[in-house]
Amino acid sequence: MKEQIMGRLLSQDRLADGIYDMWIQAGDVAKEARPGQFVSVYCRDEVRILPRPISICEVRGDAVRLVYRVAGAGTAEFSSYEPGTQVRLQGPLGNGFPLHTGRAILIGGGIGIPPMLELARQLSGEKTVVAGYRDHQLFLLEDMKKYACVEVATEDGSAGIRGNVLDAVRKKRIAGEVIYACGPTPMLRAVKAYAGEQGILCYLSLEERMACGVGACLSCVCRSKERDSHTGVHNKRICKDGPVFLAGEVEL
Repeated sequence: MKEQIMGRLLSQDRLADGIYDMWIQAGDVAKEARPGQFVSVYCRDEVRILPRPISICEVRGDAVRLVYRVAGAGTAEFSSYEPGTQVRLQGPLGNGFPLHTGRAILIGGGIGIPPMLELARQLSGEKTVVAGYRDHQLFLLEDMKKYACVEVATEDGSAGIRGNVLDAVRKKRIAGEVIYACGPTPMLRAVKAYAGEQGILCYLSLEERMACGVGACLSCVCRSKERDSHTGVHNKRICKDGPVFLAGEVEL
């Protein structure tokens, strides 16, 4: 099991309404991290015992970048941290995205966009990022453009294609040999169906509430095609067996 470490907050910025961006000096966590993995971040307020899982957005040297949404008291606490704050975290956790060399379509929806950045940076072949937002607050868009072609879909039509990420894929006729996707379950369900129709290899990074983050508590299980060796039933632990799965491995 990965040990908890104390990292040091290097910087923190607000990217959009409720979306924050922090760089943490994190030593071996950064050195071992792969695209698609996450870290568990612990609150300083001891009343909140359980850590908050946050996807790794980017890695530079001994620092990791975490882009997160304020969703409750824990992440609200994180958003108040100033540079120099000591941050307790554990990671990298989970299984990341396998890196293929063929044409890739990277699909991120909402807070599922951040893990696509490090993936885009590390993929060596032709790649297109399709990013889905609610409105005109296009966080991380310019960062993505450094590494890939980028297409945008917004629910309100304020930027890019009006609609969802698959509307953008179809209207822009984006082709690929592999799809990587992270976002809310309805989006992933639609992406899985689309990849199946088109015969495209597809990896999904599932979002779920987690408690322990290391596979012990079974609070984040999903339905799986095969029996899980840990439980003996058709379940997979998203934190331990995932969060990245082949689309055919899981039922959404």
